[in-house]
Amino acid sequence: MSHPALSIAGAPSGKAKPRRPSPSRERFERLYRTIRDRICLFEYPPGGRLSEEELAHEFSVSRTPVRRVLARLEADGLIEARHGVGHFVTSLQLDEVTQLYKLRMELAVLMGRLSPIPRSEEDLGRIRALIARCDALSRQPEYKAFSRLNMDFFSEISAMTGNVPFREISARLYFLTSRIWLEMMPRLDLAEEFAFFRREMEEVLAAAGIGDLETVGHIRRTHISMSFARMMRYAKAAGD
Repeated sequence: MSHPALSIAGAPSGKAKPRRPSPSRERFERLYRTIRDRICLFEYPPGGRLSEEELAHEFSVSRTPVRRVLARLEADGLIEARHGVGHFVTSLQLDEVTQLYKLRMELAVLMGRLSPIPRSEEDLGRIRALIARCDALSRQPEYKAFSRLNMDFFSEISAMTGNVPFREISARLYFLTSRIWLEMMPRLDLAEEFAFFRREMEEVLAAAGIGDLETVGHIRRTHISMSFARMMRYAKAAGD
C-alpha cells in the first residue's frame, strides 16, 4: 500500500519540496569551496601547510568548522594530514593523473543518463556568458583566469545531472586533475587551449539547447580525452 508524501507539519503534500541548507551548512560549503579553489589555483601550492588557526582567524570562525573542511579536503585527496605537524597540500605524479583521466573519460558519458536535468534558457544564458568571457580572455590570456573559467564551466556541466553521488565523484576527479593542468599551463599552447575550450562550450551549448544531455556526456568524454592527449604531448616535449 502506498502512502502520500507528508509535509513537515504532517499533512499530505503533492510533491516534497527540497530543503534549504541550514545557515551553518551554507557557511561550511562556502568555506570548503573557497579553500578548495585556492588549492586548485595554486594560491596554496603543493607542499604548502594549511594552518587551522590562521584559517579560522581569516574567515572569522572557530577551528571546529575549519577542522571539518580540512577533513573533507583530505578525503578529496587535495591535502594530507601529518601527525603532530599539520595539513599539507598534496601533489600528483603523471602516472596518477593518467589513471584519473581515464576514469573521468569513462564516467563522462554517464552524465546524460543519470537523472539528467533539462536546461532552462537562463541556464543556457550562463554558458553563453562563459563563451563571451573566453573570447575576452583569449585576447589577454592569464593562466588563473582561464582556470577559473574552466572551473565555472565545470559547475554548469555538474548542474546537468541530479545524481548526487555521480556529481560528487566527478567533482573530486576534476579538481584533482585541474591542478596538474594549471601546473603545465606555462608549457601549453594557450591559443590552442582557448580554441579547444571554446569549441567544447559551443558544442555543449548546442546539445543542451535541444535537450540532448546524453550527447553532452559524449562531448565531455571527447574533450577530456583530447585534453589528456595534449597534456601528454606537452609533457613528452618537456622531457626530451
